[in-house]
Amino acid sequence: MGMDMQAAGWLILLVVLLGIEALTLGLTTIWFAGGALVSFALALAGADFLVQLVCFCIVSVVLLVFTRPAAVRWLNRDRAKTNADSLIGASAVVTEPIDNLAGTGQVQVRGQEWTARSVSEEAGIPAGRQVIVQEIRGVKLIVKEE
Repeated sequence: MGMDMQAAGWLILLVVLLGIEALTLGLTTIWFAGGALVSFALALAGADFLVQLVCFCIVSVVLLVFTRPAAVRWLNRDRAKTNADSLIGASAVVTEPIDNLAGTGQVQVRGQEWTARSVSEEAGIPAGRQVIVQEIRGVKLIVKEE
């Protein structure tokens, strides 16, 4: 395959990968598009196809490993937590006394009833007390008194 055909192949791959990325917006193919861009430039410079292929692989993996975590953090910095994890640190009211040994207890947080257990295995928490959600284990909130 001639250099022009190799360059055209890398350019087509680059456009396809960027198109997929534009459609998904999920940071899935952008790293490989970077590799295709480097390989396209190498093809234009007259590099051997094996060199182009190896550089495509290396650049894609390096971009994926080293820039994806930072890019994901940057893109998600303003995203509000919308799932149960958003309850961690929230204030709740005990609606059924919490007793870890008896396996009982409920809290109300943000208008929802949740099964709850105390951080402390020994201490119970009576109804009406304010608690803070520390973590979530399965479908139970782990709380401690304020």
